[in-house]
Amino acid sequence: MLQAVVNALKIAEVRKKILFTLMMLVIFRFIAAIPVPGVDTNELDRLFNGQLPLSDLANFLNLLSGGALRQFSVAAMGVYPYITAQIIMQLLIPLIPALEQLSKEGEQGRNRIQRYQYFLTVPLAYLQGYGQIKSLINSGINLFGTLNFSITQNFFQTFSILTIMVSGSMFLVWMGELIDERGIGNGLSMIIFGGIVTALPSMVYQAITTSSSGNNVIGGILLLIVTLATVVGIVLITEGQRRIPVQYAKRVRGNKVYGGQSSHLPLKVNMAGMIPLIFAQSILIFPSTVASYFWKPDGTGFLNGIANFFVNSFGPNGLAFTLAMFVLVLLFTYFYALVMFNQQNLPEMLQRNGGFIPGIRPGRNTEVYLTKVLNRITLIGAVGLAVVAALPYFVQQITGLQIGFSSTGLLIVVGVAVDTMRQLEAQMMMRNYEGFISR
Repeated sequence: MLQAVVNALKIAEVRKKILFTLMMLVIFRFIAAIPVPGVDTNELDRLFNGQLPLSDLANFLNLLSGGALRQFSVAAMGVYPYITAQIIMQLLIPLIPALEQLSKEGEQGRNRIQRYQYFLTVPLAYLQGYGQIKSLINSGINLFGTLNFSITQNFFQTFSILTIMVSGSMFLVWMGELIDERGIGNGLSMIIFGGIVTALPSMVYQAITTSSSGNNVIGGILLLIVTLATVVGIVLITEGQRRIPVQYAKRVRGNKVYGGQSSHLPLKVNMAGMIPLIFAQSILIFPSTVASYFWKPDGTGFLNGIANFFVNSFGPNGLAFTLAMFVLVLLFTYFYALVMFNQQNLPEMLQRNGGFIPGIRPGRNTEVYLTKVLNRITLIGAVGLAVVAALPYFVQQITGLQIGFSSTGLLIVVGVAVDTMRQLEAQMMMRNYEGFISR
């Protein structure tokens, strides 16, 4: 593998792409260290050191932001507003005929849908930024000192702070687009990957050194073993596929014979990727985030009691949250896999190109057969993703280490690493070099 890396760096074009991607990640880390003007970092330390009720939720969001939330930097929201916009658009495409027609118009249609995603990202980023700040303030910290953060009472300064945060997120989205054009790997995924990789080691170290358990070393070793096993499982789920044999009929045109070859149709075990985990976590975190707007630590009343339940009993480290995550990941994996399958329209594509599955009649019978196979293999992928989603809670219970262990973060890291290696492999194979996967 090291020799393959050396071979990749010997190619000027590949080396340029790798260096450009690394440069973008370095710039991202600089941006993540620039705090929003007026932020009191001492108050943030109280929150992230576990001294307040919202500390678990804050540490969880901090891991996904790559440590930017702990500094409350201009990149505190990361690229998640744009990801949310992408998810919403993907769900709306099969529901709105005009969007579905655009998705079938090739590159021009995809560009228009992407433009709509940009337009949707801005208001979502403003809403997320406002909710994020109000949640932190309601948790009991004086985030901006004497500044009154309020839309109605202090509009201009509040709007300026939100605009700075939105600009930071949109700048990261632009950097992701640059990586797509000139670098290696998926741009947005690489931004998230760089943030999680840099934040995860410090969180693991902090969990081991500050744990109240006496078996920190044993717990740390067990945590490492479980993490490695989880990585292997994620790779198997991500790369697993069922290959359906396909035969193409022979067609005679003049003196030439076309077709007649055999091939296969790969159906991935995890066709939905990491979307179910991200979507499930977004939905489950939403009640806690909204409840934090109304929750007061010393408040009373029915509304405050409901908010207290979601803030303290339905947090990322709770059993109720874990069970709900397990169920939602199962449901969303099936839902998104079926949406992707319907968008690809494989039975019609096979019939149009003269292909058929041996023993299965083209058309409706092929669609029924592929749907049945998809449901069976998706069950494996859905259960695997659900186990990965629920694993952090049980790891914490066994090891006694209160770590902001994120299944989504781990899945993103592994998925991006595998995808980047695959792209490097393709670059190497085009130049007849021995690559990574073949070794």
